[in-house]
Amino acid sequence: MTMPSTPPAEASASNIYDLGYRRYEGERLGRRHAVLALYRESLRGAFGLGRSAASKVAPAILIAIALVPALVQLIIAAVIPIEAELIRAEDYYGLITLVLALFCGVVAPDIVGRDQRNRSLTLYFSRAISRTDYALGKLAAMTTAMLAITLAPQVLLFVGNALGTQDFGRFVADEWTQVFPIVFTAAIGSTLIASIGAVVAAQTPQRAFATVGIIVAFVLPLFIASILVQEIGTEVLRPAVFISPLDLLDGTTVWLFGGTLEESVAAEAGFHPAAYLAGCLVITAIAVGLLLRRYAKVQA
Repeated sequence: MTMPSTPPAEASASNIYDLGYRRYEGERLGRRHAVLALYRESLRGAFGLGRSAASKVAPAILIAIALVPALVQLIIAAVIPIEAELIRAEDYYGLITLVLALFCGVVAPDIVGRDQRNRSLTLYFSRAISRTDYALGKLAAMTTAMLAITLAPQVLLFVGNALGTQDFGRFVADEWTQVFPIVFTAAIGSTLIASIGAVVAAQTPQRAFATVGIIVAFVLPLFIASILVQEIGTEVLRPAVFISPLDLLDGTTVWLFGGTLEESVAAEAGFHPAAYLAGCLVITAIAVGLLLRRYAKVQA
């Protein structure tokens, strides 16, 4: 019988390498930088930047649809200069109501729900960022994303209306007071829609469920308020307008632009327009509170 040979000593010996341990001595950017990084990456994700081409398609299409009325105004103004405004700024949100809801339904699940799907919330909360920081950073990104579909069309419409006149400079000088309503209504509308979309999307990591939930949260109150206020129309049902965020936004927009409510749920309800602004602010505050509460309960 042949006995197994003994392996060389150097082959069986274990080697220990002293790699050493060096403390990190670089700059620690801290909480503020963490929140800004969260905001920046969330905003990039809203438009599919840094991701596949398929993730860019839906946001781009919806933004393009929202720009169509303003582009039509711009083209007509370039071809046939006219003094009258074909599309008024206070009527614009009424033209793209469903587009606003769809855009929120597409973007919010990516901004809010992706971290839940990737199970990365625990990693976020183990760092400098707090639950409140996380929720507000996501809300800020969602609000900024909404500005692409609320502010950009209004700015383009303003330019289109100016080009439709014989004197561009005179129009700007006469209508510069529209700048505040354009910016303010875009900020109010973006924050209102973003807060509702974020709180709904935060309830589930499933993209499809979140999208459907967000669209229902905007569209169903529209139909209910329309039936109760316009179709039935009794005095006791007039406050039903306050369950519909998009109707409240419509009433607020017309008021801030100095227009008159006509043929809308807000007009039929008959409340002072300032009440619609208050309604927007109250719903936004409630949604933000629910969003903060949702993340306060997340297990780290």
